[in-house]
Amino acid sequence: MGKLSFTVEPFRPSLTNPHAQTVWANVLRPETGVTFTRQRVETTDGDFVDLDWPQVDNIILPPSAPLVLVLHGLEGNARRGYTCELYRQLAQRGLRSVGLNFRSCSGEMNRTAQMYNAGTTADVAQVVALVCPTAVVGFSLGANMMLKYLGEANGRGSQQMQAAVAISPPMEMAVGSIALHTPLGRLYGRRLLHSLHAKVREKHHLLVDKVDVDSVLATRTLYDFDELATAPLYGYKSAADYYQQCSSARFMAAIQCPTLLLRALDDPMISAADIPHDLIKANPYLHPIFPHAGGHVGFMEGIPGRAPTFWAERQAARFLAAVCAPPSS
Repeated sequence: MGKLSFTVEPFRPSLTNPHAQTVWANVLRPETGVTFTRQRVETTDGDFVDLDWPQVDNIILPPSAPLVLVLHGLEGNARRGYTCELYRQLAQRGLRSVGLNFRSCSGEMNRTAQMYNAGTTADVAQVVALVCPTAVVGFSLGANMMLKYLGEANGRGSQQMQAAVAISPPMEMAVGSIALHTPLGRLYGRRLLHSLHAKVREKHHLLVDKVDVDSVLATRTLYDFDELATAPLYGYKSAADYYQQCSSARFMAAIQCPTLLLRALDDPMISAADIPHDLIKANPYLHPIFPHAGGHVGFMEGIPGRAPTFWAERQAARFLAAVCAPPSS
């Protein structure tokens, strides 16, 4: 692999507390200036996923412009503030984008008992085959899914991306989840569980013969939810087995496209102990950028009195523009 002509910009955090970064970046990212066209994709197992094609302000891009597939995080969707910020940054650099809503995340409940998890790459593979993206970006759980997909795709000879970016990815899920057992970490977990429990209630009729629904609804940690719901629904022996089989670290050695890894060492939702530094160093396609600050999908910059800017999405778009240069006019 040739040397990349890309240099990351320094990150100048507006907030140094990781919880403040995580919360306020989520609150302050604007979702304005982007409109969407929705496309439904029928999956091979009789379910569906929805794609959101963004139109950013008045930026009109030709069909020949490189296309970036975007994967959101746990209980997010393709229209969240962080995805909108990425769509804007990509469009400004001549790159088209499309967001994949995981099953149950588009605003309409999916048809089958299964929804999605950190390792469900079959829908990603089907969408890749349909829309033929040049590159892919994943956030958080979507970043784990993306890295797993890239490693799998190389192994089965599937379409190879030109480039990829993982923002706040889990890598060794069992180790990384330790952060969610702290008092503040449990607050993040409870917020996600509230959304997951609501979906379980809505899908009660599909789940009642597959899991103990009452026990699932009584869970108070994501680990317990994965133990009682995720593992049995997807055929894993336990939450520990799920984490072991689906952690992106298992697949990163096989990745063979330039891949930018953006993770804050102070991420309050994923313990820094889960980063496999030796594995990353051994693969020349992986380009790690691990600032000391930034929180989880935070990376907010700015000065008082001015609108904040968002470093990770900007670096992702800069990286992809450098690697996947649009064709000359």
